[in-house]
Amino acid sequence: MIWGLLLLAAGLAAAAPVTYSEHIAPILFERCAECHHPGAAAPFALLTYEDARKHAAQIAAVTARRYMPPWPPSPGVGDFVGNRSLTDAQIAMLAQWARDGAPLGDASKAPRPPRYTAGWQSGEPDLILKIDQGFVLPASGPDVFRNFVAPVTIQQSRFVRGFELRPGNRRVVHHANVIVDRGRTLRVRDGQDGRPGFEGMDISVESGNGFDPDSHFLLYKTGTPDAPLPEDMAWRIDPGTDLIVNMHMQPTGKPEKVDAEIGLYFTDQPQRRQPMLLQLENDGAIDIPPGSAATSVTDHLTLPVDVDLLAVYPHAHYLGKRVEAWAEMPGGGETPLLRVEDWDINWQASYTFRSPVRLPAGTRVVMRIGYDNRAANPRNPNRPPKRVRSGNRSADEMGHFWLQVLPAAGESGAPDPRLRLQEALMRRRLEKYPGDFEATFNLGGALDALGQREESIRLLEAAVRIKPKAAVARNTLAGALIDAGRLNEAIEHLRMAVGAEPEHADSRLNLARTLLEAGDARGAATEYLVYLRMRPDDADARMQLAGLYADERDFAAAAMHFERAAKVRPDDADLQTNLGTALSLSGDLAGAAVAFESALQLNPGHDVARSNLEQVRARLKKP
Repeated sequence: MIWGLLLLAAGLAAAAPVTYSEHIAPILFERCAECHHPGAAAPFALLTYEDARKHAAQIAAVTARRYMPPWPPSPGVGDFVGNRSLTDAQIAMLAQWARDGAPLGDASKAPRPPRYTAGWQSGEPDLILKIDQGFVLPASGPDVFRNFVAPVTIQQSRFVRGFELRPGNRRVVHHANVIVDRGRTLRVRDGQDGRPGFEGMDISVESGNGFDPDSHFLLYKTGTPDAPLPEDMAWRIDPGTDLIVNMHMQPTGKPEKVDAEIGLYFTDQPQRRQPMLLQLENDGAIDIPPGSAATSVTDHLTLPVDVDLLAVYPHAHYLGKRVEAWAEMPGGGETPLLRVEDWDINWQASYTFRSPVRLPAGTRVVMRIGYDNRAANPRNPNRPPKRVRSGNRSADEMGHFWLQVLPAAGESGAPDPRLRLQEALMRRRLEKYPGDFEATFNLGGALDALGQREESIRLLEAAVRIKPKAAVARNTLAGALIDAGRLNEAIEHLRMAVGAEPEHADSRLNLARTLLEAGDARGAATEYLVYLRMRPDDADARMQLAGLYADERDFAAAAMHFERAAKVRPDDADLQTNLGTALSLSGDLAGAAVAFESALQLNPGHDVARSNLEQVRARLKKP
């Protein structure tokens, strides 16, 4: 009899009512409301009892399948910020609540629903870039991957502590990546097919130094707001930069206009810690037969320095199925980093570890991505299945695994540890793709920075042979030749660079500087003029050109360029002094006096400006 009573009590406890107010609202507000609120991308809101009651059965069904809330990583592998997954107990409560008729319970016990602003989530940005180019997404058809160019309108380099992308039409934009194009190399593709932007699911930019030193994942994903960066890890953005917004868009059944805004939040704190992105991939090995569910690709990289792993970003297309990565430690043992059992491109995202994962030098990082090219795969875009190889179209495949790492600080005076990582990354790429231009070029650039000049020149010359018309390769080779004192060879390569790509601004600037160093002042002035037509706000180049005119005693031309430089740098007392000197020598004493006075307002202790101002005023007093 006693045992029977205990069992009956346990049964009664198990059947305790689950109510919206006490049990369901906390789950919905914490895990679902970010996407399910008015104005967000989800098709309905979940901020009130009535909202939830109407969808109780649907909520129970999609959470039981773990389709919602979307959180692809497998439990127990990686501890990530923003984990939206539900526990088994929470899923059971949602199911019981739906079976019991979705009771409200005591309304006074319900938590207050979260509040969402319709504007910028982090407040008004310091700079807003608008994308409104008249692109219209068709009413039907496959997903569209389109890239839009957003020129950055700043006059001086800034550090970015926060980033927010606001799509104008959230129903259309599923997710977006933002790429920093410092050399503005991709804008030439804008509109080439007669429509705003240009196609491409995965794009890359030309990198003159082998890697972007401010490597961060700049992603937009519904329900995943961008978190502010630590002040000492803000990324740098320069004048003359484009942001390329790569949008994944889905037709809605009617034509839809596409626009967006990017908000940038600046900080005055310079970057002190510099992360780096490392890419594991083996696209060259992708060849997936129709009907296959056993094809996979792997890649690995042995780390030459200690790093802290901050975040990871896996990427595949529609056939991707199982994604995993792990670290094989130098002392033995493995550390799992990420596992996704059922990859879905619609929910790709980057994942930031709650605490950085220390990977010591000698760690071998490995990734494996499996594919499912069967008709039974509901995401397979081909009916019937077709052979699929690598490519950047949505119908092609990719297998990438990015790691954001923060290299451990080296000894004082030691080379930047990121260069060691770049060397290892490019040597590994050459193992996979012998003769690859990108790897050959980037390895050559890294070795030059590491002081291994002879091997660097050999590799950069090989890169030029692979792509003779690639201005970036000839420009980088010229830099290595200049360091080796071989100016004439450097000038020859720079002339060929601007001959192949007349608008390659860096090559044009370096040609001007090298000609000047070689004693050809007039040739340098010609190249500076061409360069400044491309980058009119480069104050340093304009001052160098002004100095050349002053050396030729063409003080009026010198004054004109000093004045234009001063408009870019109005707070530079030395520049105002040089402007005043050129104006004085050209005969404009009144203008010279104004420039010297401006210099003294900026720097009251500027002795040269004060002395020159006294001389100009004395001359102005003479009859």
